[in-house]
Amino acid sequence: MTTTTLAYRLGEPDWEQRYPVLIGADTVIGAVFRWHRDWLTLTSDGENNLGRPEKGRRGVPKAAALAAAGQVATEYAAGRITSMTLADVTAAVPVLDGPVPLLHPRMPQSPRNVEAAEKVMAALVLHRWKPYTGFPGSDNPWWQECELCGWQGPRYWSHQRGRNGELPSTHRHSASKEFGAPAGCVGDAKVRELIAAYGQ
Repeated sequence: MTTTTLAYRLGEPDWEQRYPVLIGADTVIGAVFRWHRDWLTLTSDGENNLGRPEKGRRGVPKAAALAAAGQVATEYAAGRITSMTLADVTAAVPVLDGPVPLLHPRMPQSPRNVEAAEKVMAALVLHRWKPYTGFPGSDNPWWQECELCGWQGPRYWSHQRGRNGELPSTHRHSASKEFGAPAGCVGDAKVRELIAAYGQ
C-alpha cells in the first residue's frame, strides 16, 4: 500500500482537540493535535512533535492538522505504526484525586513557566475555578470545574483572564457554550456577589 492510495480523514476532536486520523470505515491509525503552536502526532510509536506550520497562510490550523494526518498515514502505509483503538488516542476526562501539579506534564519546568503558573493558579482560586490538571499554557484546553454552578469542562486561560490588568468580565465566568455547557452560570449579579474581587 502506498500513501497515494491510502485515503485518510480527520475524525471529531475530543475535549483536548485531538483529531483521530481514520482510514477505511473506522480504522484509527493515530491522532493529531496542537500544543501551543506546534503540531504533534500520537501513534502506536508514541508522540512526535512535527513543529510549527508556515505562518501567514489562511486556514493554517486545518491545513496543519491535515498535513500532520498525512504524515501519520505515511507511517502507517510504510508499516512503521499499527492501528489503534479510538480510546488509545482520546484524552480521558481528568479525575481529581489529590493535589493538582503546578504545570501540565508537557510544560517545561522553567522559571518563567513556574512564575506564570503560580499567578494563574492564584487567579483561578480568586475567581472560583478548580483546575483538574497542571497549567497547560494560555492557549491549550484545560479541564476545570466552576465552583459556583458545578459545571466541568475544558476552558482556555486566554479566554478567562482579564485584559490590561482588569478583572475578567463576569461573562467570562459563564461556562463556554461551545463545549455544551449551560450559558450564564449563576448570573451576573450572583457572580459579583460570590466573587469578592468584583466588590473591591
